[in-house]
Amino acid sequence: MKTKLLVTGIVAVASLGLTALAQDSSMPSTPPPGTQPPTYTPPQQIFQGDEMQLDLFGTGSVNEQILNHISGDRVTRNGRLGAGGGVTYYPLRFFGFGGDAYSENTKHSFIDDASGNLYLRLPFDAIHLAPYAYAGAGYQFDPGETVFGQVGAGLDIRITHNWGLFVDGRFVVPTHNEENFGVGRAGIRLVF
Repeated sequence: MKTKLLVTGIVAVASLGLTALAQDSSMPSTPPPGTQPPTYTPPQQIFQGDEMQLDLFGTGSVNEQILNHISGDRVTRNGRLGAGGGVTYYPLRFFGFGGDAYSENTKHSFIDDASGNLYLRLPFDAIHLAPYAYAGAGYQFDPGETVFGQVGAGLDIRITHNWGLFVDGRFVVPTHNEENFGVGRAGIRLVF
């Protein structure tokens, strides 16, 4: 008896579902005259093309010997802190170019390092993050004068479209007899 009731219930639910499906498929696929179909609005792009960025940042640098034998004590004793600024322009959403300069010691020259870079970024607008990689070259004024090349990577964290935070690191290779070194940056990014 219970089996017959169960089978009857399943058949009744299935027939109601099929009836509802048949009614839905018989509905017209176009909206009635005089009404507009809903339009799709894509999510807002936080990271856009034709975007100018102004960076204000702090730096920390360590030489290659510290990088090869890293320890908290060595970084504390031999690391150098500094501050700087930069400008980057993204003509396209994924590609940009820019320059930055910073100083760790203003006793000799006001600017210690100045460089130009090409940037590639991968924006994730939904979570307001864009990892990026960059490479470039520049000139070191202090502690010794030399040309250098560099590669780096970082993360752009947008609070709104107009401002955010960033953090990145780079490995710098001077062309003369200077020692290779690493530089970390963290700061505020203003977007125009």
